[in-house]
Amino acid sequence: MKTMIKSICLVAGMLVASVASAQSTEEILAKHEAAMGGADKWAAVKTAVVKNKFSVQGMDIESNTSLVIGKSFRTEVAVMGNKIITVIDGNKGWMNRPAMMGGTGEPEDMPADQVKMAGAQLMLGSILTNAKKDGYKIDLVSKEKLDGADVYLLTVTKPSGEDSKVYVSTATNFVVKTQAKVQVNGQEVDSEVSFSNYKMVNGLAFPHTVETPSPMGGTMTVETVSVEINPTIDPVIFAKPSK
Repeated sequence: MKTMIKSICLVAGMLVASVASAQSTEEILAKHEAAMGGADKWAAVKTAVVKNKFSVQGMDIESNTSLVIGKSFRTEVAVMGNKIITVIDGNKGWMNRPAMMGGTGEPEDMPADQVKMAGAQLMLGSILTNAKKDGYKIDLVSKEKLDGADVYLLTVTKPSGEDSKVYVSTATNFVVKTQAKVQVNGQEVDSEVSFSNYKMVNGLAFPHTVETPSPMGGTMTVETVSVEINPTIDPVIFAKPSK
């Protein structure tokens, strides 16, 4: 009898802990969503044009991305007088790279795995707001320190089983870092991205500094120059040119 009572108490305690954890997760998500500008404002965003700049091995690079939320994007990267174009339109993609950068100088179809990996760029907003909207599983793991600051560590799990670690500042409620494993050319590699310098644009929060380890060593820092919300975008720019 005592054993049964202990078991019931244990299960009850687990249920209470589970509810408390769920409430904490929802509370963190609510605060994060509010800090980002609110779900209604993000839902009203249908298109965007984002301009960035960064440096790689001393080369100054500029990029311009035209985005139709959830459907299409076109990114043009200008480097050393050359232009690299990457386009995703639905479930297909193409790119144009100069010969000096491993391309043919002509529009080429993108491999399916690259199209899938680039699919995350079809969305604006944070990984958490998008995961919540898509119904992905979000769990609070712990509260810990990151670079000396307090953060919440959450995990986002897709139906496919892929998961990401997401670190949220307890002070600002913004996402400050994500970690995940991604497929690149058939190989699984670690991906780590840090976000900072959040600024409001049309009542929406955007990180204007994004850092990620560079394949060539060190850290690559991308600075956002401008964000335009709901501009008119001609769908013709996403069509693959005929040779």
